Amino acid sequence: MSTPNRPHRNFYGRLKGKALKKSQKAYLDEDLAKLSPGPVDWDVNPDRVPLDLEALFGGREVWLEVGFGGGEHLVHQARENPNIGIIGAEPYINGVAMLLGKIRRAGVTNLAVYPGDARDLMDVLPAQSIAKAFLLYPDPWPKARHHRRRFVTQEHLEPLARCLKPGAEFRVATDIPDYVRQTLEEVPKAGFDWLAERPADWREPWGDWISTRYEQKALREGRVPHYLTFQRHA
Repeated sequence: MSTPNRPHRNFYGRLKGKALKKSQKAYLDEDLAKLSPGPVDWDVNPDRVPLDLEALFGGREVWLEVGFGGGEHLVHQARENPNIGIIGAEPYINGVAMLLGKIRRAGVTNLAVYPGDARDLMDVLPAQSIAKAFLLYPDPWPKARHHRRRFVTQEHLEPLARCLKPGAEFRVATDIPDYVRQTLEEVPKAGFDWLAERPADWREPWGDWISTRYEQKALREGRVPHYLTFQRHA
């Protein structure tokens, strides 16, 4: 049953894939609740009360990853930036289970995990609270009639912009040329500047980048990654 007044949203694809391993089920049962960023879902927070990021991360700067896939990049950034708090949102439960296993093995303690739609999470993030955001190899929704479900639409970009601090960085990585086109058209409309001065600025990965399994698949299949960096207007 849907929660009253909750809007219908769905920019993501499937919620579950192949059967989870016993260890992955254990990660979900034992670790997910304690890594929750707080009351996000509409059924537990229908009034959309903002999250208390001070209580969650002890005053640390906070980053956000939208759709973390298997969690390689999220854990990498948490390990390399122990003084930063990072929230990851991902509705695909198999990816969430994979991330939880990586968190255990890496021993990082500066992550929060939301197993759901990032749009719901953005509803309860305080305004101008996020210092950096990542959108890495999002679902391309290749059919034209599905392009409205891509994250790079104003329905998602405007709430993201509201959450980001002035001057915050927004990184987008994709191997789909039409997704690049839509990103470059739509993201600036939401209050961002594209920080590119030469081809290397979108052809070469960021200095702290770790190649994900999605990127490796793209490279094997001959697709070219693009690394787009935007900055929220001050």
